[in-house]
Amino acid sequence: MAQLVRGLGLGAAISINVANTIGTGVFLKARVMTCNVGDPISVMGVWLAAGLLVLAGALTYSELAAMMPEAGGEYVILRETYGRRWAFLYGWTYTGISRTASLAAQAVSFAIFVNILSGGRFDAALTAIAVAAIAAATALNCLAVNTTGRIAVALTVIKSAVVAAVGIAAFVLARGQWDHYLLANTAGACTGVAEAARGGFAGFAAAMLGALWGYQGWQNLTPLIGEVRDPQRNISRAYVTALLIVATLYLFANASYFYVLTPNGVASVAVSSSVATEVLTRVLGPGTAAIMAMGLLVSSAGSLHTNLASTMRVPYAMAQDGLHFGFLKALSPRTSVPVRSAIMLGAISALLSLVGNYDKLTDAAIFALWTFYGLTASSVFVLRRRRPDAVRPYRVWGYPVVPALFLAATGAILLSTLMTSPQSSLLGIAFTIAGLPLYAYWSKRAPAAASAPASTPPAATPQPLLRQR
Repeated sequence: MAQLVRGLGLGAAISINVANTIGTGVFLKARVMTCNVGDPISVMGVWLAAGLLVLAGALTYSELAAMMPEAGGEYVILRETYGRRWAFLYGWTYTGISRTASLAAQAVSFAIFVNILSGGRFDAALTAIAVAAIAAATALNCLAVNTTGRIAVALTVIKSAVVAAVGIAAFVLARGQWDHYLLANTAGACTGVAEAARGGFAGFAAAMLGALWGYQGWQNLTPLIGEVRDPQRNISRAYVTALLIVATLYLFANASYFYVLTPNGVASVAVSSSVATEVLTRVLGPGTAAIMAMGLLVSSAGSLHTNLASTMRVPYAMAQDGLHFGFLKALSPRTSVPVRSAIMLGAISALLSLVGNYDKLTDAAIFALWTFYGLTASSVFVLRRRRPDAVRPYRVWGYPVVPALFLAATGAILLSTLMTSPQSSLLGIAFTIAGLPLYAYWSKRAPAAASAPASTPPAATPQPLLRQR
């Protein structure tokens, strides 16, 4: 019988997290964030605050994932902490709307960049291109996990180079002005940005939502822990290293935007374009727009590929517990990956891509995702109390302050999002609640003591290489 293979080393794990995280948010969200908070210093502050928030979450996740290095990630953590019902609701929401909407949004952004590259020839075919991109990502994820790792390493190099190249070109070749950082957006178009999300705490929270979309993917290595070599040592290293790389690139890129463009100029960039494209056009001329579009095309394609790689492990883990369709628990006998799960998620993402609106898709995805990120992070408090003697190869730095700050910030963002984007937020809540009848159905069919969440070779015995407290 096929089993998951621990074929991802530390380098591949870091690359998967970087490739998962660097998508299109850093290129597409600067315009909206400038409208939200008004000036470059505040935009940079939001990116830094979001990075610190994500780092706190990653450190918390590191302890939990090292304790339970099994395929399924948050699903396994929630099952062991709060029981099968909450684990199922997470899996249902994760695969039904939050991650699949995220995948659809990435496919839509891929289609946008294809259209830019073609000079606008595919305006009427964006949906078809998005669906084709999802189909291609699904096919690639049917390959062996070590192949996924190699693809992730290559994409990480390309993605990092694209982000860095924008900043280097801007600072070295542009005739920018440092006093742009002292200006504020007073006359920018701000197309599609609601008045309620401009200025004040509501504007800051809305900008945080945009930045968090840019960092989205920071925890996507977790469902793949069952296929990481020596996870007790490598998971925390992969999380922290990946986030330091991403945060540095994001701050550098955004600093370059405002060096070249005024806040009014950033806020007036067309919705169909990106700030990065406008910057390179200013620096190198109109011909460079195609080069930038190609880089963004590769970046969005890479995010689509690695995000699906993580997501497809969750239905597989649920099926092992009898809480999903039974056919999903089978692995490919040739590649030892959950191919059927990949195909199902690809189909759902393709349907969601028909919505076609990038910001609506990301807002719906982010609210649902962060609700469960907070619930998962709270597990560290429950398990510290309930299982004080459990083996913890890594203990979160700054406990209990770091995880508590993560939970407080997550709660504040969710509350503000509920107030400023009630339609998207309520959609996420309603979808989660809609999973209760399905849980009742599947839980009656599945025994209370379900099988192991995944057929994963046992992880190596924890080694005392990370400090214990």
